[in-house]
Amino acid sequence: MAQTDAQQNFDLVVLGSGPGGYVAAIRAAQLGLKVAVVEKDPKFGGTCLHRGCIPTKALLHTASVLQEIRGAAHLGIDVAAPVLDPARAQARKQAVVDKNARGIEYLFKKNKITGIHGRGRLLAANQVGVTGPEGDERILTARHVLIATGSVPREIPIAPSDGVRILNSDHILNLDRVPESLVVLGAGAVGTEFASIYHAFGAKVTLVEMLPRILPNEDEDLSKELLRSLKKRGIDVRVGTALKAVDSSGERLRLALEKGDAKVELEAEMLLVAVGRAPVSADLGLEALGVKIERGYLEVDEYLRTAVPSIYAIGDVINTPWLAHVASAEGIVAAEHMAGEKARPLNYDHVPSCTYCAPEVASVGLTEAAARERGYDVATGVFPFSALGKALILDQAEGFVKVVRETRYDELLGVHIIGPHATDLIAEACVALRVESTTEELFRTIHAHPTLSEGVMEAAHAAFGHPIHI
Repeated sequence: MAQTDAQQNFDLVVLGSGPGGYVAAIRAAQLGLKVAVVEKDPKFGGTCLHRGCIPTKALLHTASVLQEIRGAAHLGIDVAAPVLDPARAQARKQAVVDKNARGIEYLFKKNKITGIHGRGRLLAANQVGVTGPEGDERILTARHVLIATGSVPREIPIAPSDGVRILNSDHILNLDRVPESLVVLGAGAVGTEFASIYHAFGAKVTLVEMLPRILPNEDEDLSKELLRSLKKRGIDVRVGTALKAVDSSGERLRLALEKGDAKVELEAEMLLVAVGRAPVSADLGLEALGVKIERGYLEVDEYLRTAVPSIYAIGDVINTPWLAHVASAEGIVAAEHMAGEKARPLNYDHVPSCTYCAPEVASVGLTEAAARERGYDVATGVFPFSALGKALILDQAEGFVKVVRETRYDELLGVHIIGPHATDLIAEACVALRVESTTEELFRTIHAHPTLSEGVMEAAHAAFGHPIHI
């Protein structure tokens, strides 16, 4: 978007155009603020759009369709063996990304938001210096500044990424071929998703996790079910296992692993390091202004305001769940607060978590273990998709819905799902928690038949000890 020298004074300058930054900008503009967004990348949208959520899920959809076609004979459909074309899959992924990026540009134009490409740095509490792509300099003044600079893949000293054989999540999104073998280090959401993608694409995949279980932040029952499913699919999963060294001197990588006292060596064509992300908070001029930073995270209050009242921060640069939808929600709270509206702080217990591996995993609220740790008298109900008509129709009967409730007042504490369309089904549970629904209200809500959402109702029944269809 073309800029003019006159566009220098704003009510809000946002650093970063990811799902936190651009959503905050739109909400602030809706509330009458004059807004500018500074983005260092050539296109708006941030990591989620260009190197995270959207491209990953586009490839996951390709993998899902590929697997479905392979099983078509079971549905009475005879087709030739499908062949993946990695280049075309990548092109389709990029088309999805580009369309979304154009959508953000349209939203900026619609809401009269000034988009500026360049690297922003705070010169004062109300002043941002921007270095443009051609080295040009400009200074923006603003009543408020929002830091939404996101994060980058975390590197580890023993396996620094080279983009060729040792990859991070940015690199692997642009692979133009399928490696014969791939070791994925880290079995959180990113690692399990890429393990699912490349196993479906035909690679021999080994998933390595240092902690005792995969998806360690999820309810333990979901982790166990996913482990069983991944192993059944043919993915080699190794938990409680640490990477100790990488030898890249030969044609294949040689990885030294350690599980307790046992030492194992693996060979692979490629290694994906998926051990988390690091906040982009350095060299923004924040410390000199009095913004408190701990381990790279900016400290904020419940309204996302730093120790400097004019500076707010959201998303991956603060120590809250690293999820696009969290950043967006935080952006709205911050925008409403700086605009003088009655802002409502977020309840982070009600943040949904979604992992788009096969089968999908989604959850919201407290796990059974966390509920017990907080002192609740807990009851749980589990309903398997294998007992659900719609899941059998879809030929996707793996997994279950688990409901966690408190017995004294029947407070709904958490819902945890592994199985078909789990990441869509979890929305019902999010609403139920938001409106402080009881578990009884959940199972007395009539659910359409046949649908996958019946699983949530049935699990709520089970939490009371009277499941209907099992």
